[in-house]
Amino acid sequence: MFGGGGMNPKKMEQMMEQMGIDMDELDATEVMITLADGTQLVFGDPEVTKMDARGEETYQVVGDAETVTAEEPKPEGADTESSGESSIPDADVEIVVQRTGVPEAEAREAIEAADGDLAAAIDSLE
Repeated sequence: MFGGGGMNPKKMEQMMEQMGIDMDELDATEVMITLADGTQLVFGDPEVTKMDARGEETYQVVGDAETVTAEEPKPEGADTESSGESSIPDADVEIVVQRTGVPEAEAREAIEAADGDLAAAIDSLE
């Protein structure tokens, strides 16, 4: 985890405990990070460490990321706007559908009306 400049791992663990830092390895199978431009970084079989330093949680992800761009082709049968493409990711629509139970088209409209804010879209439908 930490290089420690040759420090004994047990000594490092004791020092971290004294400073109120707790570290746990998480058994993650995949980590996905969505960037502001819609690009996704997908880490398959990552090493994930959660560090809790006096209530402040930090996550460290180590592994090789696959980049998935926002321009990926949509699955067959996916809803699209009349202009040909929807700027709302299908995953976002699915989240709203699961939380509210409304049809996909209604969920997509609510997300668009809320300028992509999922929480606001869900609130408007509940």
